[in-house]
Amino acid sequence: MIGVTNAAIAQPSKSDSAPAVIEVPKVEQEGVWQPTSGGTQVPLWAEDVVLARPDSGDQPEATGNGSPLVGGRKWHWATYVTRPTMTIYRPKGTNTGTAMLVLPGGGFYAVATDLEGTEICDWVVEQGVTCVVLKYRSPQVWPKKDGVGQRPAVLLPLEDAQRAIGLLRQRASEWDINPHRIGVIGFSAGAYLAANMSNTGERTYPLADAADRQSPVPDFAIIAYSARLWEENDDKTDLTLAPWVEISAQAPPTLLIHAMDDRVDNIRHPMAYALALKEAGVPVDMRIYAEGGHAFGLRPTEHPITTQWPGHVEQWLRNIGML
Repeated sequence: MIGVTNAAIAQPSKSDSAPAVIEVPKVEQEGVWQPTSGGTQVPLWAEDVVLARPDSGDQPEATGNGSPLVGGRKWHWATYVTRPTMTIYRPKGTNTGTAMLVLPGGGFYAVATDLEGTEICDWVVEQGVTCVVLKYRSPQVWPKKDGVGQRPAVLLPLEDAQRAIGLLRQRASEWDINPHRIGVIGFSAGAYLAANMSNTGERTYPLADAADRQSPVPDFAIIAYSARLWEENDDKTDLTLAPWVEISAQAPPTLLIHAMDDRVDNIRHPMAYALALKEAGVPVDMRIYAEGGHAFGLRPTEHPITTQWPGHVEQWLRNIGML
């Protein structure tokens, strides 16, 4: 899984404060990812629905762990995913009726199932919120132009994310969810998915059933160390969006979280996106810290952002009436 490591540490920018990258050997084995205790895994589509395959083709699904360490621990992934799923974790204690779809990162090479998936749900369910981890199709490599990745015309993980939120709304009563209080939280590549979902009002695939007639737009969006939103260039004051990013005035209230010293995804990605949302009249909040690096998830480090961002999210959800 060299691609996963490259995705995690690619395109470094000059910074002395970001956490050091500690490499460890990678381990990968064939097998379908299984959820942690308390999670119920649900297929997104029936087995007879033909789905476009990721770049791995017919290669069996695999799981792995390894480089680089985050918070002193390994992180785990699923890859070669051809049949996407969502795994539902029910809230502990009071059920607020709110649900959060978690979109892990992994550079679209893999899905970071624990660091930016199940570990996020461990915290979410404590807030009385139903948490849903999306295992989307991967890998899907973005073709490069002048050294910069370009969005594929058909983005398979977006189809999976739209399908998941449709299922959550269509089966809301079964899972004790308010269909008008379903949001997303995305990390890195998953953060781009959250932004893409927020501004895409139509399904990007043929409708299969009643779930696909539900709105694919989330009711709120939390975007952590976002990628692929800014048109990368050497002009330090230019905040032009990437050409494939479209902004809708119907995008939901959005919270962006980022560290200034992020070596992987430049701070200009969330800044450009936030300004564009504001111009469209979409409520947008930002929480920016000087230090913290990239892909920290919920694992504490010496940088305050890693322990303080969950409190910002909780307060923000209360501010917009979701808690």
